[in-house]
Amino acid sequence: MKKYKAKDLLDERYGQKDSDRREKFRDNAYSYYFGEIIRSRRKELNMSQEKLAEIVGKKRPYISRVENGEDVRISNLLLVASALGLTIQLTTK
Repeated sequence: MKKYKAKDLLDERYGQKDSDRREKFRDNAYSYYFGEIIRSRRKELNMSQEKLAEIVGKKRPYISRVENGEDVRISNLLLVASALGLTIQLTTK
């Protein structure tokens, strides 16, 4: 049975590190991840998308797009995260 390293699989499927294809994959992965955090917290609080949208002054489809990783600009992420009692922390490497 052949063993694979994650790096090798990523290189094969999405191109070499820093390539346009790999960067697009990375961006999509982060958007998905942030959306899942938002969805999970909203459900943990037993809050509907409609209620969250009302709190942030948006419409329900907006919340759906954020949760699906389709609208994850920093300003949107901060707005929704704050409404859910989440904080975002930036640190240096």
